[in-house]
Amino acid sequence: MPVASSPGVSARMSRQASRNTTPEVAVRRLLHATGHRYRLHRPVPGMRRRTIDIAFPGPKVAVFLDGCFWHGCPEHATHPKANKEWWREKLDRNVSRDRETTQRLTEEGWTVLRFWEHEPSDEVAARISRVVTARRSPDRPTQPEPLGRTGDSD
Repeated sequence: MPVASSPGVSARMSRQASRNTTPEVAVRRLLHATGHRYRLHRPVPGMRRRTIDIAFPGPKVAVFLDGCFWHGCPEHATHPKANKEWWREKLDRNVSRDRETTQRLTEEGWTVLRFWEHEPSDEVAARISRVVTARRSPDRPTQPEPLGRTGDSD
């Protein structure tokens, strides 16, 4: 397994927040202010070490707020020059893992919402609120469709 290109890079990368990021906290505050209650970092059924950022277990809505660098944002992702091949493989695995997680949750009957960290928190919270409200509706569809990020072609 390749190692970081320097001890400084290794230390910096290990300090990157994976939970309670600024965009995540901002969206949670907006959702809470509008009366929505949710669970944080709920495990993905049957997938070790994978968690849902914001989960609405009753209506089965899973929300992920993905960082542009770590998850390959088409607008803002950067590509490290040092240790280039290792980083390419690492970041490609992250994107692949995201797809697997979305597929698994969808198969379990969840609606999956993925957003980029750069998307405005108020717009993200409004979209989540609409979906959660619709999923709580008694006449909701029986088989939810996975919802991609804004601008995704998937």
